[in-house]
Formats: sequence, structure tokens, C-alpha cells
Amino acid sequence: MAAFTGGEVYKAEFEPTAYLEYFKFGGGTLGDEFLTFVLKHYCKTFTSGAVTGHTLIDIGSGPTIYQLLSACESFKEIIASDYIDQNCQELLKNEPGAFDWTPVVQHMCELEGDRNKWAEKEGKLQGAIKRILKCDVHKSNPLDPVVLPPADCLVSSLCLEAACKDHSSYRAALRNISSLLKPGGHLVLSGDLGTSFYMVGPKKFFCLVLTEEFLRGAPSATGFAIQEFDVLSRDDNTTQEICHFSGMYFIVARKEKAI
Repeated sequence: MAAFTGGEVYKAEFEPTAYLEYFKFGGGTLGDEFLTFVLKHYCKTFTSGAVTGHTLIDIGSGPTIYQLLSACESFKEIIASDYIDQNCQELLKNEPGAFDWTPVVQHMCELEGDRNKWAEKEGKLQGAIKRILKCDVHKSNPLDPVVLPPADCLVSSLCLEAACKDHSSYRAALRNISSLLKPGGHLVLSGDLGTSFYMVGPKKFFCLVLTEEFLRGAPSATGFAIQEFDVLSRDDNTTQEICHFSGMYFIVARKEKAI
């Protein structure tokens, strides 16, 4: 079996501020590729009018907000979640020394049509995030002990491949998070293809290698109909020491039935 980093290691060793180095946007960093790809798709998804509603739950938010910047225009209430306390605490930071998301927010506002509205966007997102909850995708109710009404949309970025050791546990996690979603609601997934590990500071975290073939099959096997599936392949191997990946994916799927 491939190497895998379990939850207890994340609790003990994952450092949010080191992880956020990936998301310093605009300096030609590794994160620029990923953010440019996913922000374009989040903008398209959440400004189209097709994916909207009252409540959105972000599964495995980590210490990041990029995945919610366009969603806050389409949903009145956003619930963030993560497995480890230090990520939840990072999301709550609003003080000098907190990570500066301004370049990312400005880029999203530019995609939406007005780069100068970035401060308004930050305020709108802050107001939309109503709760930050503990989350474990391996539980039948991932937000246990909290029980919520089914949401209109689930977002999850760079989460399930880090949380699941094999394909069967990934599909099981999809079934579990599906329980949080209304029939007819949307699931929006994004992440990297072909990643076996990533570095957070000096620590190496192993994860499940995802392929396009697997990702095309997993949602339909767990009660979802894929509405959008986009992949961007990459050939650059210069980042192998910190995070080797072969591409990026973005998926929008609709929950078709109870499973």
C-alpha cells in the first residue's frame, strides 16, 4: 500500500502558516498555477446562477478561503469545517500577522468584473461564514455531534485526497458528505491530480494519488451526476521536491438520489 499520513499526524504536525505559503499569489509560485485554474472555475460556477441557494458547507476548509470567494455572492450562509483545531483557529484570525489574502481576493474580483471591490468582497465573505465546525469525513455524519439541515451545496478542495488512504475510503467519504446535501444539491470538488505527497515546512504529508479515470467514476458510484469536469495537465517537474502533481481538476456534480 502507498504511504499515507493519518489524522493523528495532522493534529500533531500540520502547521497552517507553513501550508499557506502555497497560496501567496502573484509571485510565480507553485500556488499560482492552482489558484489561477480554480478561481476561474469557481467564478464561472457561482456567477452562472446554476449553483445557488441558502446554505453552503465547505468540507475540509483547511486554513484557506479561496474556495469561498465567489460562493459568498450566491449563498447567504456558509459553514466552514476542518478536522484539526489549528486550521479552524487560523480561519478565525483577523489580526496583524494573519495571512494576507488580498492578492487572491483582488484576482477573484477582477474575474467577476471589478478588481476594486476586493475590500467589499472580504467583508461579504466574513459576514457569510456563520460557523466553523469540526469535520471528519470518515464519520457517517461528518459534522458529528452537530446535526444540520441538508445544505444546498458542498464545496471541498484538496481535502478528500489528504483524508482518504485508498479508493474505497474515498468513495465512502463521498457517501458520508453526501448525507449533508439536499437531493438536487451540488457538490463542487477541486484539487490536484497525481499527487503522492506535499511538503508543509520540513514535514512531508502523503496523500492518495488521484487520476482522471477514478474521479470520473467515483461521484457517479456514490449518487452524483457529473455536470462539469475539467482537467488541466502540466508537464513541469521543477516542483517535485515540495509537491509533485501532474494536473488539476474541477468537478461540479448534482446529487441525484439518496444513497
